[in-house]
Amino acid sequence: MAPHTPLLFTAVRTEDGRVRDLLVSDGRIAAYDPAEPPADCVTVDAAGALALPSPVDAHIHPDKTTWGGPWLSREPAHSLRDLIEGDVRARSRIPAAVGERAGALMDHAVARGTRAMRAHVDVAPVHGLSGVRGVRAAADARRHLLDVQIVAFPQLGLISEPGTAELLEQALSEGADILGGLDPLGIDGDMHGQLDFLFATALARNVPLDIHLHDGGAGGLRQVAEIARRTVAAELRGRVTLSHVFCLADLDGDELARTAELLAEAGISLTTCALGADPVLPTASLTGHGVLVAAGSDGVRDAWSPFGDGDMIARAHLLAYRTDARTDAELAACYRLVAHGGAALLGLPGSRLAIGDPADFVLLAAGSVAEAVVDRPAPRLVVRAGRVVARDGRLV
Repeated sequence: MAPHTPLLFTAVRTEDGRVRDLLVSDGRIAAYDPAEPPADCVTVDAAGALALPSPVDAHIHPDKTTWGGPWLSREPAHSLRDLIEGDVRARSRIPAAVGERAGALMDHAVARGTRAMRAHVDVAPVHGLSGVRGVRAAADARRHLLDVQIVAFPQLGLISEPGTAELLEQALSEGADILGGLDPLGIDGDMHGQLDFLFATALARNVPLDIHLHDGGAGGLRQVAEIARRTVAAELRGRVTLSHVFCLADLDGDELARTAELLAEAGISLTTCALGADPVLPTASLTGHGVLVAAGSDGVRDAWSPFGDGDMIARAHLLAYRTDARTDAELAACYRLVAHGGAALLGLPGSRLAIGDPADFVLLAAGSVAEAVVDRPAPRLVVRAGRVVARDGRLV
């Protein structure tokens, strides 16, 4: 089949419950129920499957994964520093190269519907730039399947790990798109030192920022306020993301509203991952105040955790479970966050399956968005830029 062959998907269930024929042409949604489909179009029977916009993984660490390789036994860990140091030791026990492991995970994610991901990749003297180069090679080999943004991430620390700053700048010239940060207080013990470097480099290199913030309590909130202040002062609205932001999970009432308004005014986006016992952002309150929130897998079968599978439909399910979503509207909001929130955070064209939108969608065995979030079925078909790229959980 030629790359731009029009496809007519028959018997597609839309979000409003109707069953319609959907024409895709030149990578976009061309028409619903066309009276005269193009003579050269190929018909694909959707058999009543539900069409939903493809999800986006806004926070994932593919360089750490063991996906597709042998089982890795994890060490006990009682702190963030334990996990970081255990991860470094574990790398020597993982036989496959970064590109091979990351590529296997990307293939699985695409087969489960993912259209794009923001990949946080470790940069440190002990690793050099092997992670950035490996993930970039894997992403470039799959550019027809998904979009990948790479964050140069100082997992071992920035100010506290000499040589990392220079490597981060080098990474931005060798495949990384975004500059990352990590707990300026909790890891580096120097909020202003780390933030001075991050904001100065972001401005000099004209790149966005994505900062991990695990620190809770007053210390975490202090960093949120300082990052918001610097974002406005540097005129970086819309180009700064805070990931995890556990300190926001304990807020409610007026304090949550004030903090949400601060973030919205600064144009700072957030990501949450709905992991295990970790705090989860109060997504409904934040989005209600105009804050852009997206979701991600975080680590997938790595030294940090044996769990995760890169399936963002399943992640919408976890987010719904962790936030006690019960009504159809609440469940659908979790999928919107995974699909539309993720696309907006990565700066991708939105796909609400309206005429003219990118033809990036999944076809699922479900009667509604809410049912899909609860049942988390593997897609019957995954469509990327108007082409069927996966069927029944496998690439084609």
